[in-house]
Amino acid sequence: MRFGERLAAAVSRYGPLCVGIDPHPGLLASWGLPRDASGLERFALTCVEAFGGRVAVVKPQSAFFEAYGSRGVAVLEKVISGLRDSGTLVLVDAKRGDIGSTMAAYAAAYLTEGSPLAGDAVTVSPYLGFGSLRPALEAAAASGRGIFALALTSNPEGASVQRAAGPDGRSVAQSVVDEAARANAGAEPLGDVGLVIGATVGRLDLDLSDLRGPILAPGFGAQGGTVGDLRALFGEDLPGVLPASSRDVLRHGPGTASLRSAVDAARRSLEM
Repeated sequence: MRFGERLAAAVSRYGPLCVGIDPHPGLLASWGLPRDASGLERFALTCVEAFGGRVAVVKPQSAFFEAYGSRGVAVLEKVISGLRDSGTLVLVDAKRGDIGSTMAAYAAAYLTEGSPLAGDAVTVSPYLGFGSLRPALEAAAASGRGIFALALTSNPEGASVQRAAGPDGRSVAQSVVDEAARANAGAEPLGDVGLVIGATVGRLDLDLSDLRGPILAPGFGAQGGTVGDLRALFGEDLPGVLPASSRDVLRHGPGTASLRSAVDAARRSLEM
């Protein structure tokens, strides 16, 4: 099955919540864990145990693993493997983007069958031009995986680029939307090319009507995004949105039971 098909089935079963695994040093400390690779591993594998088979998508943030060097990347590989073994979709939040052979190498790492870093999808940056993502699009299509391209992010610096108008009058973010829609043309029930649009961007100013793909909406929960914000932003496009919550769930650790209770509460809040 294509990624979009697997995602639609997972959302139908578990609801749209995406839970992040963000092993921030402050969270390791609050869990009583050392800020080293051993603490990282205990934190991350506890999350795998708590979230696997309970939500549609889990999103490990690659940077927090890379910070510990090769031992941290080895833990990320265990997280991806453990979640996939549980039947849970894995979105690796790596935000990779480059040109030519370098982008092809990123695609081989995150989107190619047999790579230990390949989940079910990966976040990518289109800000070297959407065409620079072609190796990732091709690798995803060949392996039945997906990509989520940054479109409109909630960090204040993003607006100067993403909301800027191009030569044809469209915003840069709208051009990303339109390219994703072109890649998803004809896909049912969902395409394999998703977008990242922050839950706290305030206003959308985007035409998503032809997208036919999923939208990852980070910032739900601790970063201030609410169900009301999601409704106001996405309106009739809301059924294709994956609200992402990380620290609002993770702060309930280190017990797996309390983490699962937090996940269940977040899922219930999204029953619209």
